[in-house]
Amino acid sequence: MQHWKLKNICPMLKTIQLTIQRASYGLNLSDAIIKKLIKPEHIHEFLIPVKLDNGEEKYFKGIRVQHNSKLGPYKGGIRFHKDVSKEQVSALAVLMSIKCAVSGIPFGGAKGGVIIDPKELSEKELERLSRGYVSKLALFIGPHIDIPAPDVNTSSKIIDWMVDEYIKIKKKQIGKKKLNNKELMNMKAVFTGKSIKNGGSLGRTEATGRGGVIVLKQLISKLGNKLNINIKSPTIAVQGFGNVGYNFAEIAGNERFNIISVSDSKGGIIKNDKPNFGDIKNKSLDIPLVMECKSEKGHLAGCYCVGGVCDVREGRVISNTDLLELSVDILAPCALGNVINRENMKNIKAKVIIEMANGPITDEAYSYLTKKGVIIVPDILANSGGVIVSYLEWFQNINNKKMTERQVNKKLKDILENAFSAVYNQSVKRHISLKDAAFEIGINRLLKD
Repeated sequence: MQHWKLKNICPMLKTIQLTIQRASYGLNLSDAIIKKLIKPEHIHEFLIPVKLDNGEEKYFKGIRVQHNSKLGPYKGGIRFHKDVSKEQVSALAVLMSIKCAVSGIPFGGAKGGVIIDPKELSEKELERLSRGYVSKLALFIGPHIDIPAPDVNTSSKIIDWMVDEYIKIKKKQIGKKKLNNKELMNMKAVFTGKSIKNGGSLGRTEATGRGGVIVLKQLISKLGNKLNINIKSPTIAVQGFGNVGYNFAEIAGNERFNIISVSDSKGGIIKNDKPNFGDIKNKSLDIPLVMECKSEKGHLAGCYCVGGVCDVREGRVISNTDLLELSVDILAPCALGNVINRENMKNIKAKVIIEMANGPITDEAYSYLTKKGVIIVPDILANSGGVIVSYLEWFQNINNKKMTERQVNKKLKDILENAFSAVYNQSVKRHISLKDAAFEIGINRLLKD
């Protein structure tokens, strides 16, 4: 295999490019086609002037990378974070293109962000920043052009501000004072992840976590005892307790998975002793109660909750590093990229890793763990529930219809089960990993005439 020069790029972009390169050579694609596949169609970089509450004006850098529109309008979130960079956003945009292709939804891939620590802004300043971001991009987004959504440190409230600003700008351009309901909903389709009252979809908040559980259940139904885990009540450790991690843990717990440890950015919780986790019965954490406790305390430490009771004496604090190295059946990294890497890959004991975060495993660690026999469910399949329900939100807006939460969840299940079957069958047929199979399917669909 010939390798390109991949120096001076962010680790996530390097990992994604190496994965695409490996899958592409498996498909006998030339270097020229691979490079064209990775190159974004458009990159928008701009400065956003924001009037601060003290009267000063400050400029923040905004980015939007539109990677590929072969299968439909660009689709991807907007993150507000101090570590946002063009390279990071470019990597995530590529990932979105392939993720949508694997899921079979008619969207391309994009990603956006602003370099900012949103905690440093007041709510009014955050609103001005959100509206300013849209004003810079209004010409380049639209219900059939590019459809942004919330991502890290953005929310339905921020998206509602962006929708309102976009509609104001468009109404000014077309000179129309009042839009009828159908026209209004069509215009609101430019963003997904909106509040329910503003045209958002039921089931969107839980979609990424729910999708991960759907995929995990499909994996167990296909491979069963071949996974070498306790398939009746598998033990799971969940790193990350934000929207994705919390909903994944809660829904998995409701499906009789045994959630034995969870963590947030400050650390996690686990039972006091160090048992053989495979022997634990009926000891799954009470995830809603853990969240209630965390909301009161501000952190997970002391929130060991089982059977409707929180008892600090029963649990102990565990670091995020230690959580990743637990002897569990299934490990679910739900927070940051590259958390499993050269430093800790030899200490990973889980038999299955489900990538609920984007790019949580470096390419080097992926190769090592795969050779060791660890089954890795790739992020472009495992965490695609969010973009699938975003598609369903867009579909409802475009057609001026509303689906019940049950209908949304049913559609999500059907789409994900079809996607998993395609990836699994490709994996068996080609004798390759699930990750390589998923990338092969995505790349094939993006290149298909």
